[in-house]
Amino acid sequence: MNPDGGTPVLPIRRALVSVYDKTGLDRLAAALKAAGIVAVSTGGTARALQGYGVSVEDVSSITGFPEVLDGRVKTLHPN
Repeated sequence: MNPDGGTPVLPIRRALVSVYDKTGLDRLAAALKAAGIVAVSTGGTARALQGYGVSVEDVSSITGFPEVLDGRVKTLHPN
Protein backbone atom coordinates (compact mmCIF):
# COMPACT_ATOMS: atom_id res chain seq x y z
CA MET A 1 0.00 0.00 0.00
CA ASN A 2 1.17 3.50 -0.74
CA PRO A 3 2.33 5.39 2.39
CA ASP A 4 -0.47 7.92 1.93
CA GLY A 5 -3.08 5.13 1.93
CA GLY A 6 -3.83 5.55 -1.78
CA THR A 7 -3.43 3.17 -4.67
CA PRO A 8 -1.12 0.23 -3.96
CA VAL A 9 2.35 0.55 -5.46
CA LEU A 10 3.53 -2.57 -7.26
CA PRO A 11 7.25 -3.22 -7.62
CA ILE A 12 8.70 -3.08 -11.13
CA ARG A 13 10.27 -6.44 -11.92
CA ARG A 14 10.75 -6.32 -15.71
CA ALA A 15 11.15 -3.60 -18.33
CA LEU A 16 10.86 -3.88 -22.11
CA VAL A 17 13.96 -2.23 -23.57
CA SER A 18 14.58 -1.87 -27.30
CA VAL A 19 16.78 0.91 -28.63
CA TYR A 20 18.34 1.69 -31.99
CA ASP A 21 20.81 4.31 -30.75
CA LYS A 22 22.71 2.81 -27.81
CA THR A 23 24.07 6.22 -26.70
CA GLY A 24 23.41 6.61 -22.97
CA LEU A 25 22.30 3.00 -22.57
CA ASP A 26 24.98 2.59 -19.91
CA ARG A 27 23.09 4.99 -17.61
CA LEU A 28 19.79 3.15 -18.09
CA ALA A 29 21.58 -0.16 -17.56
CA ALA A 30 23.07 1.06 -14.28
CA ALA A 31 19.62 2.11 -13.02
CA LEU A 32 18.03 -1.20 -14.05
CA LYS A 33 20.81 -3.18 -12.41
CA ALA A 34 20.66 -1.13 -9.19
CA ALA A 35 16.90 -1.66 -8.97
CA GLY A 36 17.15 -5.40 -9.68
CA ILE A 37 14.98 -5.07 -12.78
CA VAL A 38 15.22 -7.71 -15.52
CA ALA A 39 15.29 -6.26 -19.04
CA VAL A 40 13.13 -7.94 -21.66
CA SER A 41 14.94 -7.38 -24.93
CA THR A 42 16.34 -8.85 -28.14
CA GLY A 43 19.37 -8.69 -30.36
CA GLY A 44 21.88 -5.90 -30.01
CA THR A 45 20.09 -4.22 -27.14
CA ALA A 46 20.12 -7.46 -25.14
CA ARG A 47 23.83 -7.97 -25.82
CA ALA A 48 24.63 -4.40 -24.81
CA LEU A 49 22.62 -4.65 -21.58
CA GLN A 50 24.24 -7.98 -20.71
CA GLY A 51 27.61 -6.31 -21.28
CA TYR A 52 26.66 -3.79 -18.59
CA GLY A 53 25.74 -6.62 -16.21
CA VAL A 54 21.95 -6.37 -16.52
CA SER A 55 19.87 -9.56 -16.36
CA VAL A 56 18.11 -9.99 -19.71
CA GLU A 57 15.18 -12.18 -20.75
CA ASP A 58 14.63 -12.68 -24.48
CA VAL A 59 11.30 -11.36 -25.82
CA SER A 60 10.69 -14.63 -27.67
CA SER A 61 10.61 -16.50 -24.34
CA ILE A 62 7.52 -14.46 -23.49
CA THR A 63 5.80 -14.32 -26.89
CA GLY A 64 6.76 -17.84 -27.91
CA PHE A 65 7.68 -16.52 -31.38
CA PRO A 66 10.96 -15.36 -32.94
CA GLU A 67 11.63 -11.89 -34.33
CA VAL A 68 10.12 -11.28 -37.78
CA LEU A 69 10.97 -9.09 -40.78
CA ASP A 70 14.72 -9.49 -40.28
CA GLY A 71 14.50 -8.42 -36.65
CA ARG A 72 12.53 -5.23 -37.28
CA VAL A 73 9.44 -6.58 -35.48
CA LYS A 74 10.17 -8.12 -32.10
CA THR A 75 7.24 -7.72 -29.75
CA LEU A 76 4.12 -8.39 -31.82
CA HIS A 77 2.39 -11.70 -31.26
CA PRO A 78 1.09 -13.13 -34.56
CA ASN A 79 -2.09 -14.47 -32.99
